[in-house]
Amino acid sequence: MITKFGSLYAGHVDLEGIGFDATPVNDRRLSNEKLASVFPKAEAIATKMDELGFDTFWAAEHHFQHEGYECIPNLLMMYVHLAHLTKTLKFGCGFNVNPMWHPLRLAEDYATADILTKGRIIFGVARGYHTREVDTFGVPSTLTDSDANREIFEEQVEIIMKAFNEESFSHKGKHYKLPPAVPYRGYTLKELTLVPRPLTIPVETYQPLVSASQPAMDFMAKHGIKGIIGGGAATGGAADGLVKQWQETLAKYGRETELGGDLIIGIATFIDDTEEKAIGRAKRYFEENMKMFAPLGFVRGLSDEQLTALGRGSEAYSAGLPTMEDAVRAGAWMVGPPERVSERLMELQDRYPGLEEMNVGASVMSTEQSVVLDQLDLFGKEVMPTFKNQRK
Repeated sequence: MITKFGSLYAGHVDLEGIGFDATPVNDRRLSNEKLASVFPKAEAIATKMDELGFDTFWAAEHHFQHEGYECIPNLLMMYVHLAHLTKTLKFGCGFNVNPMWHPLRLAEDYATADILTKGRIIFGVARGYHTREVDTFGVPSTLTDSDANREIFEEQVEIIMKAFNEESFSHKGKHYKLPPAVPYRGYTLKELTLVPRPLTIPVETYQPLVSASQPAMDFMAKHGIKGIIGGGAATGGAADGLVKQWQETLAKYGRETELGGDLIIGIATFIDDTEEKAIGRAKRYFEENMKMFAPLGFVRGLSDEQLTALGRGSEAYSAGLPTMEDAVRAGAWMVGPPERVSERLMELQDRYPGLEEMNVGASVMSTEQSVVLDQLDLFGKEVMPTFKNQRK
C-alpha cells in the first residue's frame, strides 16, 4: 500500500512567459544569476517538504541548460547542504548519469555524502539522453549510440557495486581495467579499496524504468536496483504489462513481490476546487513541459510538423498536439479537489498492491516556486495523511 510520498524537482528556475505561445525553447538564454536561483528554490522546496512530512526529495543531474529547465549539475554536493537544513527528509538521486562520471569518482562522492548526511541519500543511476550533456563528456548518449552507451553504463555500474560492497576489488572489462598494473610503494598494484565506502550497506539504488527491455530489467534485478516510472507512464491500463513484467523479473532473481513492488511511480498533481479550475491553471505548465521534452523524443507519435510547430509560438495550438485534458484522461496528471486526487491514488493502490511510494506534485519544467510550494502544502495537508495513516 502507498504510505510514502516524494516529489521530483528537476531543477528549473522560475521562467517568464510560458506556454505554447511564449518564448520558444531554443530562444531562451538566461543570465548566470537567474540560473543560479535554482539553489535557493531547491532549499525552499526541500524545507517545505521536510516540514510537511514528505519522505523523499528527488532531483535530476543535468548540464549546460542555459534555457533554465534543468540546472543542477551536482546532486551530491547540493544534498549534503540540504541535509543540514532539514531534519528527516531523504534525498534521491534521480538520477546520476553514469556515463558522465568516472565510476570510482561517483562511488567516492556518494559514499562521502552518505556518511556526512548519516544515510539520507538514495543512490540513482541512469544512462543519459541529452546529447549536449553526455556526448560533451566523451561518451555517446542513448540517442547517439544506444548500444555503446548501455555497454559503458553497465560496466560502470558493475564497478560501482564492487566498490560499494567489497573491502577490496579489481575489475577487468572492455572499457576499464582497475587498478592498472603499476608499481606502488614497492609492490605491483592488484586491488583497490574505496575510501571511504558507504556506511549504509546495501546501497539503496534506483534506475528509471523506461522501456520493457528484458535485458535492462535483468540487469537491474541482478544488482538489486529498484525502478522509477515517471511521467504518468504507469497510471494507465496499458502499463500493467510493464509492471507485471517487472514483477516476474524480480521473481526470476529470487525477489517475490506483489504487483508494484520495488517501484516508485511518478505522476503530476494539481489541486484546486474543481478539475476544470486545476486544468485551467496547470495548462501553461503542461505546454511548456511539452515544448521542452517533445523534441527529445518523450512525447511519442508526434509528426515532424507538430514538432516544428512547438518552436513557432501560437502555431502549436492548431497543430493537433496532445492537450492537458488528454494528459488527465490518460492518468499522467491527477487534478481537482483533494478528495478526487485521493480517489485516483486509491485506484492506483488497488491496481498495484505492492506499490509503497509515489512521486507527486506540480513541479514540472516551468512551475513557479510559489505554486510548487502551495501545491505541496495542499497535498501534504489534504491528501497525504489519508495514505500515511494506513500504517497504523
